[in-house]
Amino acid sequence: MTNVADSPATAKAVHPLEPLSEEEVSRTARILRESGHLEGDVAIAYITLHEPPKGAVLEGRDVSREALVVAVDRGAATTCRSVVSLSEARVVSWDVVTAGQAPITADLADMARVQSAVKAHPGWREALAKRGVTDIENVQIDPWPAGHFGLDIEEGHRLVRCIAYVRDKVGDNGYARPIENVIAFADLNTGEVVDVHDYGVVPIPPEKANFDEESAGPARTDLKPLDIIQPEGPSFEVDGHFVKWQKWSFRVSMHPVDGLVLHTVGYEDQGRVRPILYRASLAEMVVPYGETSPMNCWKNAFDAGEAGLGRLVNSLELGCDCLGTIHYFDAIANDAEGNPHRIANAICMHEEDYGILWKHFDYDSQQAHVRRSRRLVVSSIHTIGNYEYGFFWYFYQDGTLQMEVKLTGVLQTQAAQPGETEFKHSVPIAPQLVAPHHQHLFNFRLDFDIDGTTNTVSEVDVEAVPMGPDNPLGNAFVTKSTAITRESEGERMCDFPRNRVWSIENPSVKNRLGQPVAYRLLPGAAQTMLAHPDSSVAKRATFGRKNLWVTRYDPAELHASGDFPNQHPGGDGLPRYIAQDRPLENEDVVLWYTAGVTHIARPEDWPVMPVEYAGFMLKPAGFFDRNPALDVPPTHSDHCVDHSADGHHDGHQHDHHDGHGHHDGHH
Repeated sequence: MTNVADSPATAKAVHPLEPLSEEEVSRTARILRESGHLEGDVAIAYITLHEPPKGAVLEGRDVSREALVVAVDRGAATTCRSVVSLSEARVVSWDVVTAGQAPITADLADMARVQSAVKAHPGWREALAKRGVTDIENVQIDPWPAGHFGLDIEEGHRLVRCIAYVRDKVGDNGYARPIENVIAFADLNTGEVVDVHDYGVVPIPPEKANFDEESAGPARTDLKPLDIIQPEGPSFEVDGHFVKWQKWSFRVSMHPVDGLVLHTVGYEDQGRVRPILYRASLAEMVVPYGETSPMNCWKNAFDAGEAGLGRLVNSLELGCDCLGTIHYFDAIANDAEGNPHRIANAICMHEEDYGILWKHFDYDSQQAHVRRSRRLVVSSIHTIGNYEYGFFWYFYQDGTLQMEVKLTGVLQTQAAQPGETEFKHSVPIAPQLVAPHHQHLFNFRLDFDIDGTTNTVSEVDVEAVPMGPDNPLGNAFVTKSTAITRESEGERMCDFPRNRVWSIENPSVKNRLGQPVAYRLLPGAAQTMLAHPDSSVAKRATFGRKNLWVTRYDPAELHASGDFPNQHPGGDGLPRYIAQDRPLENEDVVLWYTAGVTHIARPEDWPVMPVEYAGFMLKPAGFFDRNPALDVPPTHSDHCVDHSADGHHDGHQHDHHDGHGHHDGHH
């Protein structure tokens, strides 16, 4: 525990990984201000916990309570990174970033200033007038990260590309009516429009596409209520941001860039908590578009490093996002001056039934043994422009851990000429409206500690044995395990025909069969980057070219495209990390897994998109001596009666909804 107090009178002990409080955020800004680092036009992008050394946390040593601050010096047009000691009330470091920039600030004043400047710009207004758009007040303006294309306009500016949509009123779905071929380049530092590009008039698409309850039309009348009740309350225990549930224990937090983070994940087995993961988080994500038109060819968004995913988290009390008995965690964010504000209900946690956990019916005794699966759901949902991204960690009673990304929201759109029918890189979704092909690639950083920090990663394939003396009937197959010994070997691809998985083992700890204890990473949707390796987006999002990367632990290596991908030329992050070619056997290893979706739109995705899924699973493989869920008690309810005598009933509530865990609504 660490003393983080200003004085003994206000002393309070907190866990080293507990997120910063509102008071600590305020104090961080005050320390910087009093030291003179915020003089002039300096805006704070974000303040978050500067996580202490891993070894000190694991050993329970006292550590200094520190804050990490990323700020933008608007006058000097530079990004600065600072570490502030709250324990000692001093600035530990203040460094100017030499490549890349801070994420685009979520500061409403900055956004309003840019939008006002765009709407006032004569060249922009003239371009809209050519298209018959005269109601400037209700035009929707979306600022996009500018990327890095080696353009002169990128130098010396904190740049966003502003694209616009026609609305009749606030709340309309602007993406139904894009203003094609008009881009305003604005500088976030100065709030000025640097340039306006008009690539030629395309008529505004004619149809509205609102999807509120009134616009959607009569609702279905045959959907009966579904109530989830837990009269004795939930099975989990919460202490601050520490959670215990069904032998699992972990910490949870909301990082301003990474979003939802799990810390110190362990499972209680034979009287002790065995470590599995030290830290699990999104390391970066990118959305590259495959359209070649001048309005869309540049579009790619790094929604973590460029936009600050965690700062754009939804307050889940506003919608029907979870079902059952809910525990919410708030998140603490800050404005440009460093003043904290609380995002209520940023993280949702609840339990849900997930069908059958295990079952067997014995014909001789005519007895059925069955247990129902319950899982713990820890989730957050983030709105970034037109898209929503939900990140759902699922904890299962058998020691399985799953990450599922849920993608929904509204498609990015492009106007088409009247009568145009041939589209190479887009799909028609409404009259004169198309949706460009695109991908969503998510890289997750998984800092494993399988029963300790000395782990080895192996690639495990299943291979058919050639027919011959050792396989006379041609039916045999074997597993082939290949250790990844150095970082130069750590770039790997999925191979679904060979059932490829990756095993994270601790060779120094054996189960009762003499096998090294291990967990396996099982791929889910596993698309990789389709853009050419020489393209701007591929250079900046190198993580997208492979499904798996393996590195040795380094506390400074947290992000797959580096800490500051905004306007960065590329080459940072994983390419730089693996170039060190560090040994990986019996080391503290980190796995970086890329999950992805290639989205070729459908008319059914319009005007709001049903959820798409991506993700992966982590399954114990020799970590336990036997099924760790044997001790889950049977279900007792009016539906679970003993029908074993007739040999046909399975003695449990009929499982009509094994997949119901994808429901996302709460009371």
